[in-house]
Amino acid sequence: MSGSLDVKKKVLVVDDFSTMRKIVRNVLKQLGFEDIVEADNGANALAVLRNEKIDLVVTDWNMPQMDGLELLENIRANDMTKNLPVLMVTAEGMKESVIAAVKAGVDNYVVKPFTAETLSEKLEQVFKKRGI
Repeated sequence: MSGSLDVKKKVLVVDDFSTMRKIVRNVLKQLGFEDIVEADNGANALAVLRNEKIDLVVTDWNMPQMDGLELLENIRANDMTKNLPVLMVTAEGMKESVIAAVKAGVDNYVVKPFTAETLSEKLEQVFKKRGI
C-alpha cells in the first residue's frame, strides 16, 4: 500500500453490522492504522466523538437510531468536529444519495463491496484534500 497515509491518526469506525466493522478495521490495520475505535450507530458515534479525540470517521450510511447522513450532519454542525474528515462506506450507490452526502460535507465515498486498495485510495484522497 501507499506510504502517504498518516496511519498515526485515530479512526472511528461506525457500522451497525459487527462483521462490517471488523472488515473495515482489518483493512485499516492492513494499511497500518492501529488506533481504531468502533461505534454501532451514529448516536453512539457522537458519544465517542464527545469523549475522545478522533482524527477520521469511517461510517456506514444505513444504521438504526441515527444513520450515517445524520451523523455527518451532526459532525459538521458542531464546532469541535466540523473539520473532521468523514469517509462514508455504503451499499448506497444511487446518485441522489451521493449528492446528499456531498451536500452534507462528506469527504469521500466508498461503495460496498470494496477492496483494501480502494479504501486506501479513498483515504489518501481525503488526507490530501484536508492537507493532513
